[in-house]
Amino acid sequence: MDIQLEQTSTTEGLIKVKLNEADYQNNYQQKLKEYAKSANLKGFRPGKVPPGLIKKMYGASILVEEVNKLLVDGLRNYIQKNDVKTIGEPLPNEEKAKSIDWETQKDFEFEYEIGLVPEFDLKTDFKITRYQIKIDDKELNEQIEKLKKQYGKVEQPEKSEAGDSIYGQLIQESNEFSKETAIYTDKVDKKMAKKFVGLTNGDSVTFDIQKLFADNHDLAHFVHESEEEAKKLKGEFTFEVKDISRNIPAELNQELFDKIFGKDEVKTEKEFKEKYRETLAKNHERDSDYLLSRDIQKELLDKTKIETPDGFYKKWILRSSSEISEEELDKDFEHYIRDLKWSLIKDKISEEHDIKVVNDEVIEKTKELFRAQFGGSASPEMEAYMDQFANNYLQQENGQNYMNIYNTVRTDKVIDKLKETLKITDKKVTKADFEKKIEN
Repeated sequence: MDIQLEQTSTTEGLIKVKLNEADYQNNYQQKLKEYAKSANLKGFRPGKVPPGLIKKMYGASILVEEVNKLLVDGLRNYIQKNDVKTIGEPLPNEEKAKSIDWETQKDFEFEYEIGLVPEFDLKTDFKITRYQIKIDDKELNEQIEKLKKQYGKVEQPEKSEAGDSIYGQLIQESNEFSKETAIYTDKVDKKMAKKFVGLTNGDSVTFDIQKLFADNHDLAHFVHESEEEAKKLKGEFTFEVKDISRNIPAELNQELFDKIFGKDEVKTEKEFKEKYRETLAKNHERDSDYLLSRDIQKELLDKTKIETPDGFYKKWILRSSSEISEEELDKDFEHYIRDLKWSLIKDKISEEHDIKVVNDEVIEKTKELFRAQFGGSASPEMEAYMDQFANNYLQQENGQNYMNIYNTVRTDKVIDKLKETLKITDKKVTKADFEKKIEN
């Protein structure tokens, strides 16, 4: 088998493969004999079917199978042996393959398009700012109030008050609209809030649907529709009350302290606030690291020039996925290219610094993500099951969850390595200013 690489540009090439009869004949003949031994054809005893008849009936399909095996192994070995750094997988020339006559041809030629990883210089000679959130008493108290609600109890009062959740039927008879839903009165526009105070089960309240909330996202959630569909709703609607729920916040006492931090970890309200301030600081530190990582990625992509095989890459994406159309790909192709460049940058840094990921790191990262869902720390009871949660999650989706976390850990390690070399300046900002930077 003769394999040659013809580089057509700095980022694309053709792999040309020539096969002659000697390359596949032994395996081909052996496969024919195996078919003859196992074939069960009418008029012949098992294992006594003439090889010539087997060849006539199955010869072409057996030849295709054996040649494809040779091609797959040959391409893989050639790429590995010659250290050809490719993007995606080789794409066969389908027109050339269609012209093959498998019944009569003895020698074959194949072509594969490949995308090549280009040489590039990583630009890390830039300064970057790490923004850190200042925790003031206002934020601390607001977060503690949320915590008290989270660990509070729910009651069903006879009459509604501001802040209650009211369940019922939303109706617009003129359009035959009827849907069971819940309205969270703390989300209602201030001008409409009074309508939902003093209601009892069985009462009805009428309102202009578009004036109910200041935020269209809240309206969409209320009517269980997309924001686009929610905007189309017009006119007066009636809401019939079926049930009222009120959250009674937990008290700042030892019971709550133990639920949050474990038995007797804190004993006073002052100790609780100090420890919870530390928890908030850790949460903000994660947010700060996220923004810094995002900014580092953006700066690297903007400053590092990488030539990419756009034509090949577009063709490879379309052949690899039946779920994306050419029109959709054209629309989002810039994002695909940025993702590709970021992947190439990470590969380069990983190779230069011998960055590897082990299984224990994947498990620990998964546990961190679960803890984040509990506000940064899990209760001792939940912590006891954390290994089980992590392992169950990593085994789902046919291993895709594992690969997602693996890539997250690898990216974190790449970013950590960059932090060691980049010029980073720390700057304290308010939470509001930080959120604006996240949005940009």
